[in-house]
Amino acid sequence: MTLLLNHTAPKFSELEKQMVKHIPPGGNWKNIPESVPSQRLAQIRRNGGGRTTYYGRLRWDKPSYTISTYFNRIGNGCFVHPEQDRLISIREGARLQSFVDSYEFAGSKGSIYKQIGNAVPPLLAYAIATALKKHTGKSDMIDLFCGAGGLSEGFRMTGFNPVSCIEIDKNFHESYMQNLKPKKPTSFICGDICDAINKKKIAESASTHSVDVITGGPPCQGFSLAGWFDKEDRRNLLFKEFVATVALVSPKIFIMENVVGMLSMDKGKFVEKIISEFEEIGYHISPIWKLNAADFGVPQKRKRVFLVGSSAKSEISPPEKILDEENYVTVREAIYGLPVLDAGSSYDESNQVINANSDYQRYLQEEISASDFLKLRKKGAITQKTIA
Repeated sequence: MTLLLNHTAPKFSELEKQMVKHIPPGGNWKNIPESVPSQRLAQIRRNGGGRTTYYGRLRWDKPSYTISTYFNRIGNGCFVHPEQDRLISIREGARLQSFVDSYEFAGSKGSIYKQIGNAVPPLLAYAIATALKKHTGKSDMIDLFCGAGGLSEGFRMTGFNPVSCIEIDKNFHESYMQNLKPKKPTSFICGDICDAINKKKIAESASTHSVDVITGGPPCQGFSLAGWFDKEDRRNLLFKEFVATVALVSPKIFIMENVVGMLSMDKGKFVEKIISEFEEIGYHISPIWKLNAADFGVPQKRKRVFLVGSSAKSEISPPEKILDEENYVTVREAIYGLPVLDAGSSYDESNQVINANSDYQRYLQEEISASDFLKLRKKGAITQKTIA
């Protein structure tokens, strides 16, 4: 049992209140009648439709779709609660990302939505770290573009020790620090990785440890699923700072995370450029990992790509998936039983504790470890398949 933090639902306008009551579980913008006066819906209809996740309502018996940085907006994805006429709360979004309930996020609500939506789910990071451990001798790691700490948290759960990180956003960095609680906070930098002084600090922290792994996800705002990108967008060149830091530290392995859209940028030439720059500093690049978080116990269909390099010139295989689509962790397992909310309301976390309603919720409340949860889940999945 644990206290429930950040169980706060976004406000609805009067128009949004009219919209949401028409959307059934698994439904979307198509279920909203034309009698509801919305310029955006009219535009979507004129353009021949939009993504089926727009104005979507979650289903209890399925994982969620990708939790983005805009899960406080009804029209930007599938974020409506399966039963209640509201969007999912901040804590429900964090649960669907596999952050434990004690994980606290710093800053404004707007910042917290971004921190959760941008994060690598800790359970996915846990699976990745478990796969990488077979290729490392030490457990020290560095996290670049660390965000609120999803990658580091998953690595920490496998026994890795974060010895340094860098993040330019002060709220993201504060969330990382208050949850990961590093012993030497001066090595955990809130600043710009482009600053040579900051890269020097990272290299100095590495020199006092045996750093085997560097992780990180350069910002992806400049990337597009359609393959278009602005070559002048500075964010698309931040991978060079990642390469430069790897060259300075010389870890055994690096792993760089990003959106699937990175693969289609400039008709594939962009990712080829990234690979060539890592090869120039002596790293062998394994075949690109394409991972879906739902395969690793996260109650969310979230696909990401990972570029993995080895100084030993060895191939590094991705983690073996634990679950298949028939046995994914569901929205019900993640958020069922949380206090009922109205749009725009908050739950006072001080007045009672919340009991777990599933093994996944036992993990969220830290009654069992990630390892124990995944063992139970895998065993249950095998049993279900055998019975079927």
